[in-house]
Amino acid sequence: MLGIVHPFTKALYEQDGHGHIKVTLDGRWGLFTSGGRYLEGEIRECDPQMCGWVGGPQVVNHRVNLEPDE
Repeated sequence: MLGIVHPFTKALYEQDGHGHIKVTLDGRWGLFTSGGRYLEGEIRECDPQMCGWVGGPQVVNHRVNLEPDE
């Protein structure tokens, strides 16, 4: 899975494919909603803004060209 490492805690935040955010740190994990609400796992606290960032809608920016230049 792809995710983002939190700049302070170094925890990995990634989507689980079912609309939830999996937070992993030092072999422990926790599952949260995209709003940061705890669902299950050993890690019971997270950064709700990171959850929103990782779990939010993926919006395409009109300034980013996804096609390779010829």
